[in-house]
Amino acid sequence: MEIPKHWIKITTALIAVIVAAVIWFIPEDSYEIKNYPSAGETIVAFGDSLVEGVGSSAGHDFVSLLSEKIGVPIVNAGRSGDTTSMALQRLGSDVLSRDPDIVLVLLGGNDYLEGVAKSETFGNLNLIIDRIQEEGAIVAILAIQGGLFQDDYRGSFTRLAEEKGAAYVPNVLRGIIGRADLLSDSVHPNDKGYKIMADRIEPVLQDLLPIKVLQR
Repeated sequence: MEIPKHWIKITTALIAVIVAAVIWFIPEDSYEIKNYPSAGETIVAFGDSLVEGVGSSAGHDFVSLLSEKIGVPIVNAGRSGDTTSMALQRLGSDVLSRDPDIVLVLLGGNDYLEGVAKSETFGNLNLIIDRIQEEGAIVAILAIQGGLFQDDYRGSFTRLAEEKGAAYVPNVLRGIIGRADLLSDSVHPNDKGYKIMADRIEPVLQDLLPIKVLQR
């Protein structure tokens, strides 16, 4: 008995949906994290104005909120206006000199706003991550969206994390940009927005902490 063509089409479509669902739910950090586990608990957050906490009130930037959540100090090495190129220039003095065990890297937003070529942006991020990992530290990439209506950075950030063995938080501003109640201006969160970022980053950071910290 010949199977009707429409049943073949339906079956094929169902298989495609199932395969897509399986791929979607595979953890994005299901690969080995380089330099894990860390030997200590010195954590540095490195990046631009989002790390610095522009738009938040005192103590409500995501770095401070994260530190409070995990009970471990986090050095804030954010500087407003930094592109990946500018951040690369101060990496040694502001990050590596602190002998970090874990470094949260949040960069790329200013590159996008200034029209820096994506190849240059991710070339600089490659160098930044390499230098941090060469010092024996774990890197956690906090990705941002490259574009208002579509994310031109997502695939590049995902590949970067996988290739470098870095922990990964996709688009930390997801659902915040475009929400007046979560923003202090067009691109910087307010206290509520930064809390969402902290809540999004915390589980990834918790997984990277040494056992001695988690058992406190």
